[in-house]
Amino acid sequence: MVSIIQASTSFHFEQARELFTEYAKSLDIDLGFQNFDDELENIPAKYGTSAGGCLLLAVDHQETVGCVAIRRMDEKICEMKRLYVKPDWKGQGIGKRLALSIIEEAMICGYGFMRLDTLSTMKPAISLYESLEFYTIEPYIYNPIEGAMYLELDLLKRNLGY
Repeated sequence: MVSIIQASTSFHFEQARELFTEYAKSLDIDLGFQNFDDELENIPAKYGTSAGGCLLLAVDHQETVGCVAIRRMDEKICEMKRLYVKPDWKGQGIGKRLALSIIEEAMICGYGFMRLDTLSTMKPAISLYESLEFYTIEPYIYNPIEGAMYLELDLLKRNLGY
């Protein structure tokens, strides 16, 4: 059975680093424009609770099979980052569980909006985000990749049940 846990130890952050690296390789694009190497070296500082973030891992027994994170953009806006499930574990609803769990964490942290960027080629991810009521917005960060999409979720409406 897959459990969703909050990363809190150096072991958890190392597992996240491995998943982030696997995720980046799966995209087959250079994430240098996002300072990805710095992110890998500073995961707790980027996504730790002291930074207004949260990092969740999907774990099956001793194997870490997926991840997702949020980082603080400002006091009311967070950004979802690095939603990833290992290929052998896809199709089991783990991505949706991770997304729902990180949305809940964002609401607990008091954020009003969650943003993300994705690629138009990532059809399953886009379908998931749309099913969770994310909507298209204007670019809010630099992304030089053709087909980049920018989405947002109104957490206040979600919290009120709209």
